[in-house]
Amino acid sequence: MNARSLPVPDGLDGMRLDQAVSRLFGLSRTAAASLVENGDALVDGIPRPKSDKVAAGAWLEVTLPPPVTAPAVVSEPVHGMGIIYSDDDIVVVDKPVGVAAHPSPGWTGPTVIGGLAAMGQNVATSGAAERQGVVHRLDVGTTGLMVVAKSELAYSMLKRAFKEREVDKRYHAIVQGHLDPLRGTIDAPIDRHPTADYKFAVMSGGKPSVTHYDTLEAFRSASLIDVKLETGRTHQIRVHFSAMRHPCVGDLTYGADPTLAARLQLGRQWLHARELAFLHPRTQEEVRFVSDYPDDLGYALDVLRDIS
Repeated sequence: MNARSLPVPDGLDGMRLDQAVSRLFGLSRTAAASLVENGDALVDGIPRPKSDKVAAGAWLEVTLPPPVTAPAVVSEPVHGMGIIYSDDDIVVVDKPVGVAAHPSPGWTGPTVIGGLAAMGQNVATSGAAERQGVVHRLDVGTTGLMVVAKSELAYSMLKRAFKEREVDKRYHAIVQGHLDPLRGTIDAPIDRHPTADYKFAVMSGGKPSVTHYDTLEAFRSASLIDVKLETGRTHQIRVHFSAMRHPCVGDLTYGADPTLAARLQLGRQWLHARELAFLHPRTQEEVRFVSDYPDDLGYALDVLRDIS
């Protein structure tokens, strides 16, 4: 166990104790709440309820659990994952649903990195051991294009390009209802959901998050939209459109209509990483890749067109 003690920073003044512990030590809200409830977080030497507000300058003593060892990469074929492009520097894959980008604690399913290893694709050694070569990620339930670095040059250049927002990432989504205006920008900060640790939400103190969208096709109860991400927060598209009261069709986690999802036979959000463009790290020429809709999304789209 690792004991830490420090004063509460000014920026956390008035924050819930469990949220402050989460922010300070990089724990999930669930882990932080459990730690507080077990009496492993003291404020001025006294255990406090997790909902208590902390004051700047108060002395916080926390006993942290041992770090979780990240799972090793397992070479495992991934059904349905195709390679769109590959050279000595990069590999671009079309990720199917139900596949994580890389191994993580608690995830036992297939991963892009494990699938690439099974295909004999070597990736860059930069990055944490379980996510070497990974320069961006897609949710398990989101399909589409993902680029992985194979050379150290590519890893460095692509990480910088994503950080500097120089990569053109375009998604197609079907959201409930009709957006007003039909084309626009959502600029709203995102942070972890205040009560549900597995979700994110628009929060006043969250990270800046910008989503541009354009309606491509309108149906009776939904709209097909093109989405360009300026930032890349976890669940950004899902959170932003849910906050607009137009959740992605099929996204029950963020408030989608289960009746419509069942009618379209959707078991996940209608969201697809459609297009990816960036400067090739070695040639500095633009490369652009496009992915077709997978069968489940294509079927749902056809049904919406038929009933409209």
